[in-house]
Amino acid sequence: MISEEKKIWAQEVLKQKSDELGRLPKKDDFDEPTRSRIKAFLGPWPRALEAAGLKQAKPVLQKVKKPKKRYKKQQ
Repeated sequence: MISEEKKIWAQEVLKQKSDELGRLPKKDDFDEPTRSRIKAFLGPWPRALEAAGLKQAKPVLQKVKKPKKRYKKQQ
């Protein structure tokens, strides 16, 4: 299988398990070899669920930088 086929396979496995369970699949719903392959092809579990279209990605929050405090030299 080429890389794209592997991703499609992993996405389909997740979608089928979701339909079967009626909820988001958890890692424990799969045997170790299948779980390892899914994570290898799609990344960490939350990203794998997002890639399969089962979960929406959380918005990336921008960090607000605080201005640095400047201390006056004492004479």
